[in-house]
Parts: sequence; C-alpha cells; structure tokens
Amino acid sequence: MHVVVVGGTIGHVTVTDLDTGGAAGPPRRVAVLSFHTSPLAQPGTGDAGGLNVYVLQAACRLARRGVEVEIFTRATHSSQPSVEQAGDGVLVRNIVAGPFEGLSREDLPTQLCPFMAGVMRAEAGHAPGHYDLIHSHYWLSGQAGLVAAEHFGVPLVHTAHTLAAVKNAVLTEGDVPEPESRRIGEQQVVDSADRLVVNTTGERDELVGYYDADPGDIDVVPPGADLEQYSPGTQRGTESARRRLGLGQRTEVIAFIGRIQPLKAPDVIVRALAEMVRAQPQRDVRLVVVGGPSGSGLERPRSLMELAEQLGVADRVNFLAPRPPSELVDVYRAADVVTVPSYSESFGLVALEAQACGTPVVAAEVGGLPTAVEHGRTGLTVAGHDPRDWARTLIGLLDDDEKRLSMSRNAPLHARGFSWDSTADGLLASYARTMAAYRARRSSATAS
Repeated sequence: MHVVVVGGTIGHVTVTDLDTGGAAGPPRRVAVLSFHTSPLAQPGTGDAGGLNVYVLQAACRLARRGVEVEIFTRATHSSQPSVEQAGDGVLVRNIVAGPFEGLSREDLPTQLCPFMAGVMRAEAGHAPGHYDLIHSHYWLSGQAGLVAAEHFGVPLVHTAHTLAAVKNAVLTEGDVPEPESRRIGEQQVVDSADRLVVNTTGERDELVGYYDADPGDIDVVPPGADLEQYSPGTQRGTESARRRLGLGQRTEVIAFIGRIQPLKAPDVIVRALAEMVRAQPQRDVRLVVVGGPSGSGLERPRSLMELAEQLGVADRVNFLAPRPPSELVDVYRAADVVTVPSYSESFGLVALEAQACGTPVVAAEVGGLPTAVEHGRTGLTVAGHDPRDWARTLIGLLDDDEKRLSMSRNAPLHARGFSWDSTADGLLASYARTMAAYRARRSSATAS
C-alpha cells in the first residue's frame, strides 16, 4: 500500500518534503476537465463553489512552476470567447455543449458527448503528445476524462470533490438524494482512473469504504487558501470593513459564506441566531449571509429569508450577494466568527480563508472540517446540527474575549500550512508518480 500525504497537516501526519516515488520529472502540459462549472464563475452562485476556486488556484500555481495548463469547461453564455486567458500559462477553453442557459444539473450528463467532441477538436489542433496528463474534477468530468485519456494516450488523475454515496448518507430534510446513475458513474471513474487525489485522509477512507478504491492509488493533497489575498487586517482596517458593510462597530457579527442549499445548512445558523436572541433579546448580534441559491435551494430561492422572517430575526440578518475575493475579505475581517455548518464537506475552503484572515471558525464536525479547523486553538467544531448546540457554542465563544482573541492569533498560523503553493507541490508529485507508473505499464504491455 502506498498512500502519500503531501503538504500541510492531515490529522497527525505531517509531510514536509515531496515523495515522488522515484518518478521522472513533472508534466509539461496538463489538460484539466471541469465540465459542469467554470473556474471563472463567481463562487457562491449556481454550482460554483470551492471546486471552482480549487481548479483556478491550483492551475495558476502549477503555471508558476512552468507547467502549461488548459482548462476545458462547458460554455454557459453566448458572449464567452472560445478561449480565455485565466493567467500566465493558464487557458480556459469554453466548449459549446447544449444550451447556454437553462440546463439543469440533472440534464448535464446528456451534454457529455458534445463536450467531449469539443475537447477532441481542441486536442486535434495540437501535435501528437501535446498533453502529458489529464486531471478531471467532479464525476461528470471524470467520465469525460476516461474517454479523453484513452484517446490522448495519457494517464488520468481524478478528484471527486463530493461523492454521491457520502451525500446520500447524510441527507437532510429538504434535500434530494443523488441519483444512482451518479454513484455508478463515480464507481466507473474510481475503478478506471490511474490515480485519485483527495483533500484529506477522511476523504480517502470514504473512497475506500464506499467505492472499494485501492488505497495505493490515492494521494492526499490538501487544498489551500490564497494567502496573498486573505490575511489579518489591522484594527482600523476591520473598522473600515464594518463601515463598508453597514455593520456597527460594537455589534457581534456572525458570518455564513457559501451556497444557499440544504447541504450547506445555513438554516442551522439562522435558527441558532433565533435561539440566541430568544435567550438574550438585548444582545447586539447580527448574522451576515453571503451567497446565492444553489442545487435544491433553487426550488425556493427565498427560503432562508422566509425562515428568518418566521423566526423573528429578519432584522438581524444581512443577506449579501456573492462577491470576489477582493471584497469577500471584508466580510471575513469584519466577522467575529465565521460558521461552516455543512452536513457534508470534503474540506471547507471558507474555513481556511476565514482563519487566514484571523477570524475564528465554528464548523460542523464532518468531512474535512476537523482538519481545516484546529478545535480549541483556531476555532471550534460542533457534533451534530442542533441549533441549540450551535447557539450555546457561539454564545460561549463570543462571551470569552480571551479565548476568541487567542484563536484569532493562532488561526493565520494554522492557515499558512495550507497554501496553494503547497497544493501545487503535492499535485506535481502525484502527477510525476502517475506518469512514471503509466509509462512503465505501457512499456511492459509493449514488451509482452
């Protein structure tokens, strides 16, 4: 068994040097498949979220190391150019596959064939052997990757980000189960990809337990935070951020940043706020929600606002539209605590970004969040989703200035162990091992 953890701290395992398993050098060019959502889309809208951030940030860091990256995604607007420059050494190819708008997530698989045709046409415009490796993200891209890898004659590395079996195991009220067709599609990718890359050892164990993956085919490469963008602000900067957001300087501010859908559980925080206000009606506390409806949340886009009204706390909740990192940093710095109450989370980039800004995090004890948040030192993890437990935890942290300030000091130090540069190093090591093993298999098959 050969499981490699590269970069950052996962559980009790820390790796500070790259293990390439004696592989040859890194790839020259990588084709990245992100079929269902563009890395250039605004996180927090539609299906855009942490996956988008991961794909773009990893690609840009790989390009800094001399690797050319081409990202293939489905075009969603007629005004999009066929090719966009996302950074030095990073191209985004917008492939026309199906209608630009109005295509539901359930209908996306029907457009895999035209998407693959577009990928093939782009590859045909290059000399043979242009790409050294394909890295697919999410199961639909993995399906496309299996075909492309066979056609290009290169290995396939796959990152699932979320898994149907895991999501269905923690299904919450108001959400709908992932279809069996997705689980089967994921199984096919797990069985056929040359290597699987996951964020945490917990995600590795889920692949092994739910999909019978071979642990020897899995590399653990933690994602990161943009430490150039997200950093602690000064006291004056925090005051300015609050003024820009219309928040009082003495107000206790709780923040939720993410897509508005049952899986992300923003309702838990709204209900927790109501519990806090019920217990202490004079308390000057507000909730800032940054995000748009997504997934099954699209069926009732105003559901969270309606819940706040029903619970009598609508006047204490600020609903803000998704925003780019240059503006999102204000929310992180203005908040006293950032919450991540998800029912399932492969890692939780919001938790990492908040800590990079020096803001403690209260997160659900699920998925990769216990790795992203160091319980008791940079934030707190909560078992379960009972709003009363969340209210007690939030009150306890907001009332304990010494603990909260200590967490604020420790949080950026913890976040530094999860930079995108470390992610790029881990990916390059994984790619090198994958390419070496692929070439060895092909040589052996040719010889026989």
